[in-house]
Amino acid sequence: MAAWRIRDFHSSDLDGILHLWESLKATNVEPVYALPEVLASCEKDHAVVAVHGDEIVGAAVGRAAHDQGWIVFLATLPEHRSKGIGTSLLAAVENRMAPHGLNKLSALIPESETRVEAFLGHGFVLKKNLRYFERKIPVQRQELGPLSQLGGRILARDLWENVAGMRNEKKLLERRLVLPLAEADLADEYGVVPPRAVVLFGPPGTGKTTFAKAIASRLEWPFVEVFPSRLAADPKGLAGALRETFLEIAELEHAVVFIDEVEEIASQRSGEPPSPLQGVTNELLKIIPAFREQPGRLLVCATNFIRALDTAFLRHGRFDYVIPIGLPDRQAREAMWQRFIPSAVVDAVDVGLLVDRTEGFSPADIEYAARSASQRALEKAVYDDDGQAYSGTRSTSAEARKGPSTQDYVDAILDTRTTVSEAVHQQFLEDIDSLGRV
Repeated sequence: MAAWRIRDFHSSDLDGILHLWESLKATNVEPVYALPEVLASCEKDHAVVAVHGDEIVGAAVGRAAHDQGWIVFLATLPEHRSKGIGTSLLAAVENRMAPHGLNKLSALIPESETRVEAFLGHGFVLKKNLRYFERKIPVQRQELGPLSQLGGRILARDLWENVAGMRNEKKLLERRLVLPLAEADLADEYGVVPPRAVVLFGPPGTGKTTFAKAIASRLEWPFVEVFPSRLAADPKGLAGALRETFLEIAELEHAVVFIDEVEEIASQRSGEPPSPLQGVTNELLKIIPAFREQPGRLLVCATNFIRALDTAFLRHGRFDYVIPIGLPDRQAREAMWQRFIPSAVVDAVDVGLLVDRTEGFSPADIEYAARSASQRALEKAVYDDDGQAYSGTRSTSAEARKGPSTQDYVDAILDTRTTVSEAVHQQFLEDIDSLGRV
């Protein structure tokens, strides 16, 4: 009779699993699955242990998904190896997983692990010429509930790369914000305190919201936008709802919190009697220092009218940076046009002319002109000059183009009203000198 027996895992066996884990590490074998994953699977999936007297000398943990099963953990204490315990553990955990209708059972083991007899003895086949890829998901499952209640979301990982042009702004944001937040340990070595709150300011349509989302995408942190207009309807009042929202945000491990048009709740406090919004401004001024004490978070406030903000709001100690986001330069405008023009016709379009004609345009203006040109070209391809749809095939000229022409874009540019006037742009340049902090 064997001196050991196999039974199902009990919650009281966690210390034994930890001892097995440490015994593997002691032999310079780095398990594929992290300890929290193994312990979670012990409780929620399928696990068996080998017991010698009162001591746990081995364990196997499996996880089933659809018709595929995975061995998450297999270990035996060194002094009990070569006794067939590993093979028996694999057989036992497979029996527990069998009701799932598995047609394949797989295992990943470290390349440094040389003791593979248990797998080979239980009918596993070594697959060669395979590579294992792994990517850690930054948002934990337990955070999804609070995140959903806040209206937050996980943004696509390519938003940062898709911000066309605006190289100077991207470079500044990458170095001042993303670098110290993404490389917190390295920043600490150099004595850099990661930023906690920033203000983005500039004329309307210059991409402040886009940059806030791109920062969250670049960091792979959840993006939570706070809408004061929605909070105003809360029975607790705007100030109370704002306080409650930030308490809920504190439950997240990481977050980029965005408030657009922040001047609506942080405008200059003045007048007798005080404006009802002054209480909201006071509450926000209290919230920011508490927010700054929590690592792994970044508050991004955006405004089109930075001069309207309360003086105390922009004071040092509340915001690390006050960053201007202006109109795109020539290089940025070219990148935008290259992005918006369909690839089938971009080589036939005079992009340089479009770049020249859109000086003073915001990114939103350029996007509008590009969409307008595409719509015009589509209508020309479908309707004749009298507004009648072509019968049969499209006209030869329309079919040959298969997309907007340079003239379509020029016409659209001429019909586009720019968002930012010369006076507003000049005021923005003055604000950079007097209020910017980078």
